[in-house]
Amino acid sequence: MNERIVEDLIEMKKKLREYIDKGRTIGQAEVKEEPIITVKMDKSKLKPLKQVSSCDAQFLAVDCSTRTLKRASNWGIYLMRATFAIVARHRVDWGYNERIYSVIGDAFTRGSVLQDIRLELESEMALKQLHRVDSGDFLLLDGPSYFGGPRKFRIWLYEASEKKRLNLLCISKQSRILHDEKGRDFIAAVYMLSPHAIWLYYPAQEANKDKNLYGDVSVVKLCEDSHHVFRCDVMEYLKGYRVDELVSSLTFLSNDPRCLGYPVPLWLAHDFSAPSDTMLLSYHDKVEETLGDAGVLETLRCEELVFRFGDEIHGVRHAFERELLGDYV
Repeated sequence: MNERIVEDLIEMKKKLREYIDKGRTIGQAEVKEEPIITVKMDKSKLKPLKQVSSCDAQFLAVDCSTRTLKRASNWGIYLMRATFAIVARHRVDWGYNERIYSVIGDAFTRGSVLQDIRLELESEMALKQLHRVDSGDFLLLDGPSYFGGPRKFRIWLYEASEKKRLNLLCISKQSRILHDEKGRDFIAAVYMLSPHAIWLYYPAQEANKDKNLYGDVSVVKLCEDSHHVFRCDVMEYLKGYRVDELVSSLTFLSNDPRCLGYPVPLWLAHDFSAPSDTMLLSYHDKVEETLGDAGVLETLRCEELVFRFGDEIHGVRHAFERELLGDYV
């Protein structure tokens, strides 16, 4: 067990001992959602992409998973696993770092805190691997290009990427805030409009650093045989480049049958971020052992049992199994 996990368990014991003694603070800080982006359709912004058969650049991607070890109404204990994947032609290297976080608060508050932790861990993981890539290589992040402030990628990662002249792209699996003028899904509307097999709509929205948006918002389709279309934010400092040529490089790595149409470095980082059930059970037992030594396990277990009746009637034995239903807070 690494030193950081040991420190996390000590912090967990402290937080939950304080919760047992004092309870949790009622109320929560306001959490601001990103504003809806309304885009007027402009067919002239649709450009065909070139299918690239080879690319000498390296592609660095990062991701972070959140798995629940224990939870109740007012607290949760989570394993966070940040991973990276570097793809150069058909060679892959990867690694990970694990942390345990204890969060006090209701489900809404915990979800917000966990999102902020996830983006910090992803930013840290990417920064630690920047020495392995060079100018002209790619850094791919999972999510929109919001940097600086809570629940956003860290600004120091953007600055380091700009200084190194990396092709930093932020690719979102889905984007609920992009709407057309009638309030419909803008990405789907562009998909229906495009006459090209693979294409780029750029820009749908220009960067606005005053609102923490550091990339020009675009929409891409990277594989002719796939129906998948994604939001892809191109960093503002790349405006002097031929953006369509830059994004075309992604087509080289978007034909893997495991994730057809999606850049495989991001898929690999996501896949590597999943800890095994054996590892999760091991951490679960270590958490219970630590809480037992602190004399708070029985009280917390009582709260957990009261909370998880709904899990039991669905046949869920451990909290991390519930994530199959998209519920981890």
